[in-house]
Amino acid sequence: MPVRAILTDIEGTTSSISFVKDVLFPYARRALPGFVREHGHEPEVRRWLDAVATEEGGICGDGTIVEVLQGWIDEDRKHTALKALQGMIWSAGYRNADFTAHMYPDAAEALREWHGAGLPLNVYSSGSVPAQKLFFGHSDAGDLTSLVSNWFDTEIGGKRDAASYARIAEQVGIAPGDMLFLSDVVEELDAARDAGLQTVLVDRREDYAQPRTGEATHGHRRVESFSEIGA
Repeated sequence: MPVRAILTDIEGTTSSISFVKDVLFPYARRALPGFVREHGHEPEVRRWLDAVATEEGGICGDGTIVEVLQGWIDEDRKHTALKALQGMIWSAGYRNADFTAHMYPDAAEALREWHGAGLPLNVYSSGSVPAQKLFFGHSDAGDLTSLVSNWFDTEIGGKRDAASYARIAEQVGIAPGDMLFLSDVVEELDAARDAGLQTVLVDRREDYAQPRTGEATHGHRRVESFSEIGA
């Protein structure tokens, strides 16, 4: 079946899992207390801090909220408020050139080729849309944001929920069967397939030492590099 649009995950797919866990998460954890002290009064920051407080039963002090958020980072919790605040913190880190975002060379090359061929590229990650744009804008391969047509995060729905992929296809304006979803997470691919999307499991040796083959692929086509996808 022909592909008319690409939808890709980031962590473990275009980019290494270790960069997020070893660089971005620790940076946000260290920076959180100072960030909240300096920016906690700003409406957009306050909105997310209050959301955390409400969820935790109405805790009042920002210090307690920071501790909750740091605990969520340690747990790798996929919470929209945490992702939004992390994105704001990472923005400063990128601007200060404290780091650049890891991007696999084969991914950057394929994204450029697909874009050049007129294939719309879309990103769907648990990280907030602003964080995604920062990631692609300050990558090892340079600024790749101009390659991406649409950005989606968990505000459109969970990544293991088929309805999320149906909504993405609708927003992009394409039939689900014409969209190819790339991810390293089998359960996400299952959900996308349930919504009618084509799927490819990206099973990189750098991120997964033990290859996932046979039944472990859940029937999804498996590649170890974007150069094998073709599209």
